[in-house]
Amino acid sequence: VQLQASGGGLVQAGGSLRVSCAASGLTFRRSAMGWFRQAPGKEREFVASIRSRGGTTNYAEFVKGRFTISRDNAKNMVYLEMNSLKPEDTAVYYCAAVRPSLSDSTIQSTWYLSSTQPAWYDYWGQGTQVTVSS
Repeated sequence: VQLQASGGGLVQAGGSLRVSCAASGLTFRRSAMGWFRQAPGKEREFVASIRSRGGTTNYAEFVKGRFTISRDNAKNMVYLEMNSLKPEDTAVYYCAAVRPSLSDSTIQSTWYLSSTQPAWYDYWGQGTQVTVSS
């Protein structure tokens, strides 16, 4: 399984950026996906997640209304559209995937909490740097 994140860069505060993640080697359409981020000296934190069929999403409070996660199952891609960026959004952004068997068996009520936990994910990409200047 490979997850390749891309699209990071330098942007001014208030600007927008879209990061992408290309997945291969897994049955993507059955895998829940997530975005996490890690700033220097901080732990990796949950940003957003999306269920396999794309109809259900979950966001960290600090990105609600600013970030949007989406997926294209035909292209094996997941995206994170980031608007109104702030300097505190500066971090390495990672995409992650859950193996299909676990993704399929997780009921909705459990999924919201599970999808925020790094340990729930089986596969991780290498990360893409997002830097927001003030």
